[in-house]
Amino acid sequence: MAKFVLAGRADCPYYAKAELLADYLQKNLPDFRIHKITQHPDIWEEWLKDLCKKNRWSHNKSPIIWRELLDRGGKGLLLGGYNEFLEHAQLYYGVTSSMTTELMKRVAQENLGTHIEKELEKESLKGLVNPLQVWITSASSLACYHLIPILTSGEVFGPQMEISINLFDNKHTEEKLISHKQEAEDLASPCLQSVSICTQAEEAFHGAHVIIILDDHVDKEINSLEDCIRSRAPLCQLYGSLIEKNAHNFAKIIVGGKTFVNLKTALLMKYAPTFAHNIIAVALGVEGQAKAALARKLKITPSCIKDVIIWGNISGNNYVDLRKAKVYRYESAIWGPPHYSRPVLSLLFDREWVNREFVVSLKTLTATGRQFGGMLAAHSIATTLKYWCHGSPPGEIVSLGVLSEETDLNQEDVKTTLPTKNDHQERRKVSDDYKDLFTHLMPDDEKDLILSDGESVE
Repeated sequence: MAKFVLAGRADCPYYAKAELLADYLQKNLPDFRIHKITQHPDIWEEWLKDLCKKNRWSHNKSPIIWRELLDRGGKGLLLGGYNEFLEHAQLYYGVTSSMTTELMKRVAQENLGTHIEKELEKESLKGLVNPLQVWITSASSLACYHLIPILTSGEVFGPQMEISINLFDNKHTEEKLISHKQEAEDLASPCLQSVSICTQAEEAFHGAHVIIILDDHVDKEINSLEDCIRSRAPLCQLYGSLIEKNAHNFAKIIVGGKTFVNLKTALLMKYAPTFAHNIIAVALGVEGQAKAALARKLKITPSCIKDVIIWGNISGNNYVDLRKAKVYRYESAIWGPPHYSRPVLSLLFDREWVNREFVVSLKTLTATGRQFGGMLAAHSIATTLKYWCHGSPPGEIVSLGVLSEETDLNQEDVKTTLPTKNDHQERRKVSDDYKDLFTHLMPDDEKDLILSDGESVE
């Protein structure tokens, strides 16, 4: 099987003559196949330069013809231009072309017109599709690198939902953004319509349906914790104003990461009040760390543990509640069907470990951010977003940072982590019988908010 690729400038007369000869050979020879590529004259030279650089060829004219040794997309063997192809056809197949110069020019103009029509048709078809606009801040981070493949897999928004990813970061990270963009395009996901880069703040969040706020870059000149907290306010104020100005009316804003998560969520709610009830903080990372610690102790996998609840500040003063936690598929003398579960606390006979070592290890992880890498952050954000869009597993409780109401905590406008159940984009809080916990947990968030406003805390 002889497979050739014929590529050329759309208005090239020699491409038109080579195309006619190739069509004749394909029609009359059973094992001859031709694949044709036309490029607009304005982009032909750049396209040819990139092609030759990729395949280590030397060619600078239209058309260019190569033979594929495997299937299309495999390593090719350069044949040359029009003259080499004509010579090849005459020597191997005894066929030549007698097309006149006048006819070559006329066909070349028809080819250009046809090429332009096809490109316009493609653009019009793209205009009919309204993809989900997903914006990611601090997109040069490792968390974004791991998050993009999950978003484009179809698991989060659904296999039929097309998305357009917009990578937003400062100008100094443009090289990394370009790298992320190229790798995202290399995924060739059917759900991904486009990937774009934004380094201009005034253009951020334009038409955004989903906004993912990742950890921003830490200024190395900031030494104290108080200064670090205060430094978050201007950026959140900028994000809030841009969200109010540019985002879609029903945009979902999700705040993830490992530093000042509750604080950033509270500031965004303050500076983007229109979207306050559509801003949430991701707590599944801390919840996952707690499940992993329990799983190591019980010698099971973390997926077998459900309903571990995180209260309070996600990246600060929090409380891991195991009173409703359950274990499924636990190997012991008691076995049951897949839906059978047992309370975690009934299986943890070492209460000293629960009250001391377990608590200390989780507080250390929260305080230092150790082991909270890009992969954990990405999966936590993607899972939370999936639950928000499609609902959490039936009957399962997940932790989520949301805007509390007066009925929750006897205190309005507190941003804290609460146990919730996501039911088709509606969150139902299940915080009854827990209000006594918050007298201990709230001062942490309040202190951060006071500092972010530039005031001092006695």
